[in-house]
Amino acid sequence: MKIHEYQGKEILRQFGVPTPRGTACFSVDEAMAAARQLGGAVWVVKAQIHAGGRGKGGGVKVAKSLDEVRSAAQQILGMHLVTHQTGKEGQVVRRLLIEEGAQIVKEYYLGMVVDRSRQRVALLASSEGGMEIEVVAARAPEKIHKVWIDPVAGLRDAEADAVARDIGIPAAALTQARACMQGLYRAFVEKDAMLAEINPLALTADGRVIALDAKFNFDSNALYRHPEVVAYRDLEEEDPAEIEASKFDLSYISLDGDIGCLVNGAGLAMATMDIIKLYGGSPANFLDVGGGASKEKVTEAFKLMLKNPKLRAILVNIFGGIMRCDVIAEGVVAGAREVHLKVPLVVRLEGTNVEMGKKILAESGLPIISGSDMADAAQKVVAAARGA
Repeated sequence: MKIHEYQGKEILRQFGVPTPRGTACFSVDEAMAAARQLGGAVWVVKAQIHAGGRGKGGGVKVAKSLDEVRSAAQQILGMHLVTHQTGKEGQVVRRLLIEEGAQIVKEYYLGMVVDRSRQRVALLASSEGGMEIEVVAARAPEKIHKVWIDPVAGLRDAEADAVARDIGIPAAALTQARACMQGLYRAFVEKDAMLAEINPLALTADGRVIALDAKFNFDSNALYRHPEVVAYRDLEEEDPAEIEASKFDLSYISLDGDIGCLVNGAGLAMATMDIIKLYGGSPANFLDVGGGASKEKVTEAFKLMLKNPKLRAILVNIFGGIMRCDVIAEGVVAGAREVHLKVPLVVRLEGTNVEMGKKILAESGLPIISGSDMADAAQKVVAAARGA
């Protein structure tokens, strides 16, 4: 689950990380009122969407008068903001953040992720703030400094200070930088985040270290522990199909292709998409029905896939372990009938009760194409999508 920048800053402030003063706004009039209340001579008008690269797309503007605040708010609110993370269709801007300006001397990057190979939270820091960390990693990997944090001891003062020195933070600001790093770590752990970024972390002309941006992604499996985080959810920023899928405990992600995939297990789902690509096709979705899919769940999965106007074929790829092949077959038949399936359907079953499952499919009277294994099924669904 993702949240907006202004919400991320609310969390940072709870853990002692300083941020500029700012107000979330939903209209031009609210933006003007916020600017007046903040006072000062410079404001930053920032689009609030769940994507990075907003500045490059025209979604962040500096205003040096109230008239410029109004103009910027009018330009940004309602625009289809296109960034490298939104795709060419862009994202409609429905919220703004109006912030006080800051005299920036230097920008840094600060981020945290879970390093599964080391089973620890990794702190990443760089002197190259304001840039995507992927770009820094590609162009100047030596400028990324890492610390793997002991989960018992937490981020130690000496570790934080060493990182701050490595990225060039002045000695006079080390204490503030340490507080920012340790606050970000506490927020990351206590809120069950999967990603936390401050980019940029800024050193200002008056010697302050403040978070000019904030990005958080949270572990959806831990949200039951955090109703205060769930309250931040903005459904307008999410794919309607993915929202619908979550109601039925389906893991669904829309993609750009034309071959629907219905699979049990995330690993098998990834492998299924890979093999479709291998044989020249393009997946329309990631869809994991899980290990306990019912007929009703499979039917809802079909309905989700069929909402995609580009869909030209469907591949059902099931390995029956906990999930029995006969139950899946019954769900496939029921779902295909209920939605009056009009696109080719290829089914590959293997595992528990596989013969019973194949018999159910064969006796259904539906034009189901059987795949003997993954390669055979992938080739058949690609051919079907092409009209062969």
